[in-house]
Amino acid sequence: MPEPTPETDEPAHDPEVLQLAAKVFDLARHGDTDTLAAYVDAGVPANLTNDKGDSLVMLAAYHGHDRAVLALLERGADPNRPNDRGQTPLAGAVFKGESEVVRVLVEHGADPAAGVPSALDTAAMFARQDLLDLLQGG
Repeated sequence: MPEPTPETDEPAHDPEVLQLAAKVFDLARHGDTDTLAAYVDAGVPANLTNDKGDSLVMLAAYHGHDRAVLALLERGADPNRPNDRGQTPLAGAVFKGESEVVRVLVEHGADPAAGVPSALDTAAMFARQDLLDLLQGG
């Protein structure tokens, strides 16, 4: 029986590429900074997104991994890239109360007013004056 042929030979449809992407997303979620940075240094896009539009920065930020967020930003990741629901990494970090991640993102140009809801709106909603101060440069 002949091997099935893929509908396309684009790398994004290659099972090995999909497996590698899944591994890299897990590295971001778990904050494995050194390995994650090595993959990006070897050519994995710093702005890689999953099927929900979550970037590596979003996953690392949401899970509280400030060192991983910093490593990705230093390698060209966009701190303002929203996911498919319009959420930004900064708003995700505020939602989770990750003040160190918030600080890193703000220092690297994350826009507190971007996204829906924005990081500012999220901090106000949860009455997090400490995070509002960070977002407003205080």
